[in-house]
Amino acid sequence: MQSRWVITGCLGQLGHALTGELSGPGREIAAAGDLPGLDIADRDGLARFLEGLSPPLVVVNAAAFTQVDRCEREPAAAWRANVEGPERLAEICQARGFALVHVSTDYVFAGDGSRPYREDDPPAPRSEYGRSKLEGEKRVLARCPSALVVRTSWVFGRGRNFIAAILAQAQKRRLEGDPTPLRVVDDQRGRPTYAVDLASAIRALVEAGARGLYHVAGRGEATWWEVARACLDEAGFGDLGVDRIQTRDLSLPAPRPLYSVLDCSKAEALGVRPRDWRDALQAYLRSSDSPLAPEGKTA
Repeated sequence: MQSRWVITGCLGQLGHALTGELSGPGREIAAAGDLPGLDIADRDGLARFLEGLSPPLVVVNAAAFTQVDRCEREPAAAWRANVEGPERLAEICQARGFALVHVSTDYVFAGDGSRPYREDDPPAPRSEYGRSKLEGEKRVLARCPSALVVRTSWVFGRGRNFIAAILAQAQKRRLEGDPTPLRVVDDQRGRPTYAVDLASAIRALVEAGARGLYHVAGRGEATWWEVARACLDEAGFGDLGVDRIQTRDLSLPAPRPLYSVLDCSKAEALGVRPRDWRDALQAYLRSSDSPLAPEGKTA
């Protein structure tokens, strides 16, 4: 069983959760991927970073350019982070015999389906973010055929995320005595995923010897409006209204998939079954990483 790990993107939501998940007995984080000057698109820098390490070693690539609208405006930067970097990492892992886990997204799908997307459904991304992440998947598996690629969706955890943003707006309104309802889209449907649960799932898949494409996301479905309403009610803002709006009302630079529910039955067959998103939301809001906690205000 693999017990030594490297994490790239360890300062992000998933990277932070992975660091916590992999710090237990019998597992060692051999290095972390946010050292000054490290760029996973830099082959020589990556090679230097990983030199001195030997198999067995699992490298988890949690680094990505995930700001969807910025990707639309800065496609070269998105391509570098989401395609070139993972490709270089896969080449090095293949050459040195390291196991590789690469994290991808529901945005590889068009979002016009009517049933949960399976791993073998044809991708058809409509945004630069989705296109870059899909190409990253392809290159990772081409360069390192034994890699594990985990697609997930609607991640929340320590730091910047939708829930933290909603609660920040709610706190501001309460402080200012502003009764104006929030406005949240109600025509996008997906599976919210707690970063802590995703990290646990990645560990379990690696330990089960999983390779290729897998979908992992929180159980249950929701719209962003439903997530916002649930988190406000749980956090003590039940009196704050939330208006339902359509995605088109926001005039965003990048298109969003309106239906991006992932079918996770392949991972579930291996015993990987994250919590229902509502239970996970409660756990998050009560944790030290919560935006409501004194030490959790990292957004």
